[in-house]
Amino acid sequence: MLRIGASRLLQHGGRHAAVVSAARTQSSAPDKIEVFIDDMPVMVPPGTTVLQAAAQAGVEIPRFCYHERLSVAGNCRMCLVEVEKSVKPVAACAMPVMKGWRIKTDSEMTRKAREGDQSMAFGSDRSRFLENKRAVEDKNIGPLVKTIMTRCIHCTRCVRFATEIAGVEDLGTTGRGTNMEIGTYVEKMLLSELSGNVIDLCPVGALTSKPYAFTARPWEIRRTDSVDVMDAVGSNIVVNHRTGEVLRILPQVNEDINEEWLSDKSRFAYDGLKRQRLVYPMVKDSDGELRPCEWEDALIVAAKALKAADGSVAAIAGGLADAEALVALKDLVFPDAGTGTDLRSSYLLNTKIVGVEEADMIVFVGANPRFEAPLFNTRVRKAWTYNELHAAMIGPDVNLTYDCEHLGDDASIIGKLLDGSHPFSQRLTAAKRPMIVVGTSLLARPDGDVLYAQLLQLSQKLRSSCEGGSEWRVFNILHRVASQVAALDLGYTPGVADIRNNPPKVLYLMGADEGAITREDLPKDTLVIYQGHHGDQGAEMADVVLPGAAYTEKTATYVNMEGRAQQTQAALVPPGMAREDWKIIRALSEIVDTRLPYDKLNDIRNRLAEVSPNLTRYGDVEEANYFAQATALAEMVSGKKGAAPIDVPQKKLEDFYMTNSITRASPTMAKCIAAVKKEAANKYIE
Repeated sequence: MLRIGASRLLQHGGRHAAVVSAARTQSSAPDKIEVFIDDMPVMVPPGTTVLQAAAQAGVEIPRFCYHERLSVAGNCRMCLVEVEKSVKPVAACAMPVMKGWRIKTDSEMTRKAREGDQSMAFGSDRSRFLENKRAVEDKNIGPLVKTIMTRCIHCTRCVRFATEIAGVEDLGTTGRGTNMEIGTYVEKMLLSELSGNVIDLCPVGALTSKPYAFTARPWEIRRTDSVDVMDAVGSNIVVNHRTGEVLRILPQVNEDINEEWLSDKSRFAYDGLKRQRLVYPMVKDSDGELRPCEWEDALIVAAKALKAADGSVAAIAGGLADAEALVALKDLVFPDAGTGTDLRSSYLLNTKIVGVEEADMIVFVGANPRFEAPLFNTRVRKAWTYNELHAAMIGPDVNLTYDCEHLGDDASIIGKLLDGSHPFSQRLTAAKRPMIVVGTSLLARPDGDVLYAQLLQLSQKLRSSCEGGSEWRVFNILHRVASQVAALDLGYTPGVADIRNNPPKVLYLMGADEGAITREDLPKDTLVIYQGHHGDQGAEMADVVLPGAAYTEKTATYVNMEGRAQQTQAALVPPGMAREDWKIIRALSEIVDTRLPYDKLNDIRNRLAEVSPNLTRYGDVEEANYFAQATALAEMVSGKKGAAPIDVPQKKLEDFYMTNSITRASPTMAKCIAAVKKEAANKYIE
């Protein structure tokens, strides 16, 4: 009876029972215990599995279902090993070692146990299988993941990833024995912004990339390490390319940023890099049509307009602009302007991406991290799953893949939290390590400055009473685009209201395609110069077009939402007559007679370091701690809050797939949107 009770406690008590057990034995347990792997002594911490101990000893144990970031399934039976004095072989992935254990990974019992399965290196050299071979019909789970289900070995990695990491329960198993299948029960799309990661997880190729299928052999492609720019997370990636074309993009492990995951937009939007590209300089003729021309002609037209403007020039930078292009444009158009680095903590994700795992309370204000920063959202879900993080939302009630208390969408809630009159205030104040995460859409509101000031004051109030004290950073901004932090570091001002109110004679668009300003907002005599890599919204309204390079075609600096500077690497050369952005501006400055003082990449990097040193400290997060000064300034902000409810721009999965000029040119992203809409229509009909 005692044994049954203990079993039920471990099943239903979950991690609480494990924590209590660990706490009881912590004082008496040694720091490390000695075990023997194939007669080799190894010192490992208590609780280490046989598989981990063998890896520490340099001994390979085959496995299919085990993955270090997923829960233990123990169902492939490839990791069976012999433990001395044990009657049966044990699963190395699920068995914690005990002091003095002698484990044999290559004994007769181990080899015989592994030969029960079929594997090239560890299996038998003849088959005992006399029945009909099992065949399974392929499943259609969307335009991104191709299924070849006859290969499936039921390791359940994909099921565990979807449930535990992505937070969607679309995948599961049906049937038993030889009739068991993995699928979605009824045919439907795998509705997740992280679905492509099951391709990397599948150990046998039952799940592969549908856009990449039959495109190339592994030995034909070259790889270039780079950084993703589809959002502000700064995920580390590997660009696979061949003969001037990107063939696929894979994640690269970085424990501080994206671990080993990648969002679907970052992974599959690469086919937009070769469509709708600007490959020639263009100037609008007398009929109002853009005509291709030589570089010299386009630069002369742009230079004459800049000279004639007599200082009436404005510039707007898009979400994909790199730091080198941003500083060059600023030096050309606004050479005497200051920078925004003095209060850098006011626009960073100060807790850092990995820091969310230490938080016990997180409040989102006008942000939807699931679609604005999917890999940051997986960190929040990870903390919610394992560290009992409590999440709350001020804004629309959206599905974030974990439990999130909806406080409402009224802007007055922020003021009530500040003065302590809201019912949630007591729980927020009692949090040991709280986080407030603010979406950039909130700051774009007419009353954004008032709400921003209140949130700064609330964050400082919580910071003074939380467990981490001055070391813990409560206030965080969740950015949506890759260029935002570097632009703020260099002194760019968010918003374009001033340009609408005071239209310039020349407007310079640096990859600005998101409709921040339209041709109707400008006088007819305003000349628009567009510099970018895709024929998108910005190029349509331009009088002069200067073709630039995409992020896979240049070595450039990007700063992610936490303030970490990273570099993209040039995997390809820009198509046609397109050139790197900072070089175009450097050539233009020569004709304008304001020659910029840098000719090489190292020269402009020195200029970046001169303006903001953190921009060239690659891989490091430059700490910022100006919360007290920012709060003092916030207390002087006055104004009236608007009546409009707090909203976010991306609420649904279909909004996630097209957010910039590259994704809008991607046929794969268009297929994703069509598939999501079809699923929604089918659900409505049912």
